[in-house]
Amino acid sequence: MEHNFDAGSVSRQTQYFRVILMGVSAFVINTTEFVPVALLSDIAKDFSITAAHTGLMLTLYAWVVAVMSLPLMLLTSRLERKRLLLALFMVFIASHVLSVFAWSFQVLLISRVGIAFSHAIFWAITAAITLRVAPEGKRAVALSILATGTSLALVLGVPIGRVLGQWLGWRATFAGIGILAFVVFILQMKLLPNLPSMFDGSFRKIPELLKNRLLVFLYLFCFVAFTADYAAYSYIEPFMNRVGALSENAVTFILLLFGGAGLIGSYIFSRWSERTTTMMMLASIILILGSMLLMLWSVKSIWLFGIITVIWGTAMMLLMLTVQSKVIEIDINAQDMVMAMFSGVINFGIGAGALLGGYAVTHISLSSVGFVGAAVASFALLLMIFMIKRFPELR
Repeated sequence: MEHNFDAGSVSRQTQYFRVILMGVSAFVINTTEFVPVALLSDIAKDFSITAAHTGLMLTLYAWVVAVMSLPLMLLTSRLERKRLLLALFMVFIASHVLSVFAWSFQVLLISRVGIAFSHAIFWAITAAITLRVAPEGKRAVALSILATGTSLALVLGVPIGRVLGQWLGWRATFAGIGILAFVVFILQMKLLPNLPSMFDGSFRKIPELLKNRLLVFLYLFCFVAFTADYAAYSYIEPFMNRVGALSENAVTFILLLFGGAGLIGSYIFSRWSERTTTMMMLASIILILGSMLLMLWSVKSIWLFGIITVIWGTAMMLLMLTVQSKVIEIDINAQDMVMAMFSGVINFGIGAGALLGGYAVTHISLSSVGFVGAAVASFALLLMIFMIKRFPELR
């Protein structure tokens, strides 16, 4: 385990503040990942393209993160972690400047690639950094705070980004994210301690990790689950607008509920994860499957769809946290590599889901995305049941 090496030299309050700063960093990174979902129609209109075409933003971003997470982590494995974190935020900020001034959809995609590179390194190192700066014995709390940053990206970042985009245009949303990232950059520079790398950066570790069948199956389960989720979630904004005929304010409200549900999931994990992690994983995929099956039935009612959204968002956050808590324990001496692969798997799933959802929108109908996602989630459920029977450590 990567312990907090300066725990004795700083106060417990400072340690908690550092963890919170990492949570805020996660908020910024994930806001820019998720906010295009809320701006899909506006971006499509500005560049005179379809929503399905605009969805390529999500697929390209996710797959760049997926492909580059492990190589970038290995290339930067010997770098001091604070310096690496600051460098990736500089790239992140510069890429948002390009997003703001993008004169074509192709240029916007290029800017998203730069942001995705930053994202790839961030999620490869951030869980281990958070655990190192956290107070002793507060591992689950630290991971929950990190996850709360992700939740707040949905509960605050995405709705505020949508409102700002409707008011001043989608470019203003990316400008706001860039400014916030600069503030976080300054705080990181002043408050985080030096964090020497504790990983040897060797490719030889990969075959050893992949010999662990539980880790491989957890990655596979995670990929399928995120593919299912993002087949539907990537197009939730046009789905609510066109299929449900919901107002713009109602759409923003639903997105707010989805993000708030992530906070509920984070709280449930921090409270009961030590005893019931596997059951949480199983319950989560069942709830995700059920939520997507009910999307079309409930979308005409803001209250029914709101309830479905809360259940869906809670389950998705629980799923991510429970799988993360399992994979990070597989090899405590290679947490950066395990988390880089975990981030890659998640983003392969996000990209595949966005692509699958786009295919469904183009070749079937926009109203079908929930059923397409549910079909994939059914396979994830079967995989989860198999893992529980196959691996005693999950029981």
